[in-house]
Amino acid sequence: MLDLALTHRSWAYEHGRVPTNERLEFLGDSVLGVIVTEWIFQRYPDRPEGELAKLRASVVSGQSLAMVARQLGVGPLIKLGRGETATQGADKDSILADAMEAIIGAVHICGDFAMSRRFVHDLMDDLIAANAELGAALDWKSSLQELAASLDLGTPIYDYEATGPDHARQFFATVSINQEVIGEGHGASRRAAEHMAAEKAYHSLENE
Repeated sequence: MLDLALTHRSWAYEHGRVPTNERLEFLGDSVLGVIVTEWIFQRYPDRPEGELAKLRASVVSGQSLAMVARQLGVGPLIKLGRGETATQGADKDSILADAMEAIIGAVHICGDFAMSRRFVHDLMDDLIAANAELGAALDWKSSLQELAASLDLGTPIYDYEATGPDHARQFFATVSINQEVIGEGHGASRRAAEHMAAEKAYHSLENE
């Protein structure tokens, strides 16, 4: 099951279309979501639904899962096709996060829900505790939208552009309110660039 959890579709395609980790990824995503949701519901009884939703999203995000996968050394173990290997697929957030979800799915299939719960807690509890203290930084885009609404401003609007080859794309994003740019950001993904722009815009509005 671990071997299957580490089999990327690019490798499977080059080896006779053998099974991939995608079904285990599907299962692991749900198992992770249930365990994290249950834990933060019990751990933070005074927090409203909106804050719990932000906390959960930050913990089960692709970026967080990729970070955990790097800490475990998962990347070099993933079986990748030649194309993904050539473009450093073993260090791509999306591939690492998918593999991490597949590993959680494999643990669940091989054991039971109690084992899955112990495994996820070992992986994620420190991250949950750290993210629970982030406040607005949990989700800069949502926090910016809430701050703009509280100040009776318009809805934040995001624009972006991408440059560079497919395997090394760079994104530049801006966020505007009432046609005025109030934040800019850049990153290796559109999401990262938009979140940086939202963070800068949030601080700008907060200071004003």
